[in-house]
Amino acid sequence: MDFYQTKFTEKLKEAFNAVLPIIGIVLFLSFTIAPVPSSILLLFLFGAVLLIIGMMFFTLGAELSMTPMGEKMGTKMASAGNLGFVLFLCFLLGFVITISEPDLQVLAEQVPSIPNHILILAVACGVGFFLVIAMLRMLFAKALPPLLFLFYIVIFLLAFLIPEDFLAVAFDSGGVTTGPMTVPFIMALGVGFAAVRSDRHAEDDSFGLVALCSIGPILAVMILGLLYHPEDTGYTPTALPEISNSVELWKCFAEGFPEYMREIANSLLPIVLFFAAFQMISLKLKKKKLLKIIIGIAYTYIGLVLFLTGVNVGFMPAGNHLGQTIAGLPYRFLLIPLGMVIGFFIVKAEPAVYVLMEQVEEITSGAIPGRAMSLSLSLGVAVSVGLAMTRVLTGISILWFIVPGYAVALMLSFFVPKIFTAIAFDSGGVASGPMTAAFLLPFAMGACQSVGGNIVQDAFGIIAMVAMTPLIAIQILGFIYQYRMKHAKVSETESASYLDIWEEDDIIEL
Repeated sequence: MDFYQTKFTEKLKEAFNAVLPIIGIVLFLSFTIAPVPSSILLLFLFGAVLLIIGMMFFTLGAELSMTPMGEKMGTKMASAGNLGFVLFLCFLLGFVITISEPDLQVLAEQVPSIPNHILILAVACGVGFFLVIAMLRMLFAKALPPLLFLFYIVIFLLAFLIPEDFLAVAFDSGGVTTGPMTVPFIMALGVGFAAVRSDRHAEDDSFGLVALCSIGPILAVMILGLLYHPEDTGYTPTALPEISNSVELWKCFAEGFPEYMREIANSLLPIVLFFAAFQMISLKLKKKKLLKIIIGIAYTYIGLVLFLTGVNVGFMPAGNHLGQTIAGLPYRFLLIPLGMVIGFFIVKAEPAVYVLMEQVEEITSGAIPGRAMSLSLSLGVAVSVGLAMTRVLTGISILWFIVPGYAVALMLSFFVPKIFTAIAFDSGGVASGPMTAAFLLPFAMGACQSVGGNIVQDAFGIIAMVAMTPLIAIQILGFIYQYRMKHAKVSETESASYLDIWEEDDIIEL
């Protein structure tokens, strides 16, 4: 019991520190340049409380369940003799998890004239296929950069062939489908697969699964964009709620809870069933370990229900209203620096970011500290939101940002240590989570609506931008790390050479 109490206290502190800056920024703006109706402000504050509690439960639950489940299943699958059966399981796992991802349902509603079930099945097939490619890469120790280079070349070629209304949504889909629940599991699965290898690059190759799985949805939506040519691509924004008393305030959340309880149950069920099958057939974990995982699953479920309810019911209206109000000011250029400040802090509230940082510290034995990762991600997301707000104000095509951005990221991948490239491309999917979809996207949509822009072309794409800039930021961190390591080795060599010229007695005297 003391263990859980200590962990709860630690996770609550982390969640509070992550969400507090966002609360402070919204309150500051609402009492100064962007007045917010009291009903929306109360929704936001109530949502923030749910957000903090939900993050506490989720991060502890992922640590107790998602990580050990993924690692143990990955190790067993990689150790199996039948490669074809293992790859089939990987495809099936990626397919089923993606179909169950709540954010994919939202994406399907955003893409005009494509039947929802066709889009969902296509995206799920894309994730399953690329999870197979990711596992093959790890098993056969193939380098990640050439694969990324090849697939993104295909993506950029397709980008010039599809209707412009599909561009932003296609790139957004890569971040949307790697949700807060599937990311920790897929990353842990990679660690398990890498564990069967004994070479020195095994740990480096344990990252990169999310990077490759994010490519599948982009290609799937682009291919559908070649097949479907919608006439009506307009997007109707959701009306902001109007609340007159505390009973109506609670009603908003009371209506949201059953919906997200059902969605998270559907998302969690495939992973639980897969694990149960492995447990009965081959894992045979002891009761104590199994009980710990079951408790972790329960915490994960509770945490995600609270988190998503708080974000979608409480944060979405606040983000939309702030975007509309700030963009409607005479000095609307403030949208860019304010967006950058919000982006800097909001990534810290993404639940899967903590899982990534802990896993990076563990795999690298502290050589890549979590604080450096956090700062790099925050700076990257700040730049991406600034660029996204520039698009909202100017209407510049997303290709003018995405193509050069990914070109720089792919070029860097050939010069930095392998592990930094894999972590960087994983972090793009991790950073573009539910906080981005439920606060930053409505913020951009509200601003775009206020300036009279095209919401589908100019506001959508912010998730893609948030997923792109960490690729560059983390690899720059890799450059700094590599430089320091080389500098430290040179200093050691010089010190050794200096000592070599002294006699043993002289050294003793020194």
